[in-house]
Amino acid sequence: MKKHLASLLALGLLLAASAHAQTAMKVTIPFDFVVNGHNMSAGEYRVEALGTAANAIALNGADKALALTFSCQGNEPSATSKLIFHRYGGEYFLAQVWTAGKSSGRQLPRSAAEREIASGPYAAQLVAVAAMP
Repeated sequence: MKKHLASLLALGLLLAASAHAQTAMKVTIPFDFVVNGHNMSAGEYRVEALGTAANAIALNGADKALALTFSCQGNEPSATSKLIFHRYGGEYFLAQVWTAGKSSGRQLPRSAAEREIASGPYAAQLVAVAAMP
């Protein structure tokens, strides 16, 4: 009985580690940007989904940030892992995170600062930055 319990526990840990590994990616962002109202410096980041439902993401690198997210759907699976930014003039706001092979991604709500800039003269442009698993 103890052997079966130990085997099940080991299998559970292996599956959890595998699922965790699939939700993290590395990305080099070539511009300063904003996440959840926090100013972030250009540089290398590790982007990681938090929890099994992935309702939040963490960015760790030159700066650190946490952000709540909600699911968004694409028409087909994403060909690459990538981060999508909304650009207004010279300001960049993290908007979405997509993982290669999945047709659903994570979307960040617009911050008050982004809503204010979006109401101005600049139209949002989408900027994609490729990420590595």
